[in-house]
Amino acid sequence: MKRQNKYRKFQLQQQNIEALERENTRFKRVYSEYENMSNELWNLESSGSEPVPDDFINAMILQTSYLEEEIEDWLIQFNSNQTEVRQ
Repeated sequence: MKRQNKYRKFQLQQQNIEALERENTRFKRVYSEYENMSNELWNLESSGSEPVPDDFINAMILQTSYLEEEIEDWLIQFNSNQTEVRQ
């Protein structure tokens, strides 16, 4: 049985992400980088191939967390703007 990718944090926000990607090229680039890095991390951690140095994995985790924070900020702002428009 294949385990779920723990780095796929924003699956429930997919509609908002797609809207932001259409509106903002920087967001699209950041989110694309986040997806690539999270997929690579998942592959490194879940495959039984050659060992990878912990420093390398820790650096990738750190970079991914920075990207997550930036994406979260965009999503919070986007959700806030959507709420203001609806009222």
